[in-house]
Amino acid sequence: MDILYADNRILVCLKPAGVLSTDEPGGMPALLREALGDARACVRTVHRLDRPVGGVMVFARSRAAAALLSAQVRERRFSKEYLAVAEGCPAEPSGRMEDLLLRDTLAGRTLVVSAPGKDVQPAALSYRVLAQAGGLSLVLVSLETGRTHQIRAQFAARGLPLAGDRKYGAAREGPLALWSYRLAFDHPQTGERLTFSHLPPEEGFFAAFSGTCIFAGSGVQ
Repeated sequence: MDILYADNRILVCLKPAGVLSTDEPGGMPALLREALGDARACVRTVHRLDRPVGGVMVFARSRAAAALLSAQVRERRFSKEYLAVAEGCPAEPSGRMEDLLLRDTLAGRTLVVSAPGKDVQPAALSYRVLAQAGGLSLVLVSLETGRTHQIRAQFAARGLPLAGDRKYGAAREGPLALWSYRLAFDHPQTGERLTFSHLPPEEGFFAAFSGTCIFAGSGVQ
């Protein structure tokens, strides 16, 4: 486990792609307990990443910390930014996407729909194109809501599926090009505003942008 920060209330780490976020055998809490050397350690999931998505996550180390962090998520005081590689290029270099989403649990997909209805939820994000290469766009995405598969569904609905996301119509095969890049939240004990960020490995579809300033030490401004 790559642990970025730990104290008696929170633990910030890098979730590997392919690992579940939830507390079950082989999931992140179990792996973190193993890394801490304490099979009974309190490690609680307060936000999730899709299984094929890697990147920065924070876990609570007490019931009270979990409740306070979860409240920040609900009240949208918990900031989440992602790096994604999309096939094609958005019409505008930056903008906002706002849609109605419906989760199809049988198909395991999230659909963009045109009208309100049962189980339909509003979803919004903002994005900024950082670089382009070989028909791909490296995009910084800031979530306003946290719906299941939200980024994947909203970009695919505009003809911009994330590279490697065959479930949502991507033409290119490979690992899903979506990474949890930056989190910001209030520490559940001190109230201090904390920010943690980490670039994705320069592999898969992200390797197409290894020569850009983003991967040259300056990160995303």
